[in-house]
Amino acid sequence: MIAHDELFDLSIAHMDCDAFYASVEKRDNPELADKPVIIGGGQRGVVSTACYVARIRGVRSAMPMFQARKLCPDAVIIKPRMEVYVAVSRQIRAMMEELTPAIEPLSLDEAFLDLTGTAKLHGHPPAVMMARLVKRMKDELGVTGSIGLSHNKFLAKVASDLEKPRGFSVIGAAETADFLADKPVRLIWGIGPSTQESLEKAGIRSFTDLLRWERRDLGARFGATGDRLWHLARGMDRRRVSAHAPVKSISNETTFFEDTGNLEVLDGHLWRLAVNVSDRAKARQLAGRVVTLKLKRANHSTLTRRLALRDATQMADTIYRTARGLLDHAVHEGPFRLLGCGISELVPEDQADLSGDLLDPDAVRRSRAERATDNIRARFGKDAIKKGRSFR
Repeated sequence: MIAHDELFDLSIAHMDCDAFYASVEKRDNPELADKPVIIGGGQRGVVSTACYVARIRGVRSAMPMFQARKLCPDAVIIKPRMEVYVAVSRQIRAMMEELTPAIEPLSLDEAFLDLTGTAKLHGHPPAVMMARLVKRMKDELGVTGSIGLSHNKFLAKVASDLEKPRGFSVIGAAETADFLADKPVRLIWGIGPSTQESLEKAGIRSFTDLLRWERRDLGARFGATGDRLWHLARGMDRRRVSAHAPVKSISNETTFFEDTGNLEVLDGHLWRLAVNVSDRAKARQLAGRVVTLKLKRANHSTLTRRLALRDATQMADTIYRTARGLLDHAVHEGPFRLLGCGISELVPEDQADLSGDLLDPDAVRRSRAERATDNIRARFGKDAIKKGRSFR
């Protein structure tokens, strides 16, 4: 970006790291610098992310691993190291917080920032500060990012994807209508395959198509989504950058190398998933009132089972035992290629596990043992102590 009429007036930014997980791996192992790298694992898993060398070969996030291996047989496959990625993400977040308190994270590697009114504080407009942010990320952390700058969140996110990697793109208010006119509606964040199919059936493929529809007609056909589409077609997005967007659920899942209906094998995986969910809940100081079990069959059809608890919980033991009960009632519908569990209807942890379980006198003892285990893992590493069932 060399010049733009509104460059120093725009203050809503979206920062998106470039192939974040793969970038961290290449940073930590320079021998991977020019090699195709895929973060994922197993034949039955999916790609978490891929570096741009692999993307040139056609590899994409969420692609089945077997397909990625066919497209890029010489790729280096690396299992995700989430604890490392989380640590780098926190360092990036700290850099952002030096620019503005109005930060809305979307994931570990991307966030919205509202820099309105910060020019006097920093002595430079938002465009300059965002350019400095990605330079600092590269110099100090060894990872790169792309910036989108505009007058609202929708366009800022669109802009950040225009020139990746290491992009810096601007969409000003004056050019919004011309910019959007011929763009496909799939550019809208959150438009999935089913919604896109519904839009195509209505003859809507581009923003120009959307502009032909009256607001009430879009609303009548697509409900709340229709009203949102009417506004976005005109480049209008009144959503604020929210630093306190609530987490709605915490979950974890795994895809098996081979389909399985073996209850003992599923049980071992379920325990490990419950521990991961519990660890994340404890780290966020949250607990959930609902436990969810997710199962996917070989034909990709999905079973979801939920159970509301009397008390919210963040304990792995409670999450596991609840999910195991759900699994016992569903295992006959296997074999399965994927297993997942999670918690939802989240509340602060001080509202969790209050009344105990009158029907299970050992619950309190197990809870104390789990807290002691947490302390040991915090001090000596997450693999310092494990339950026997985790080795199944």
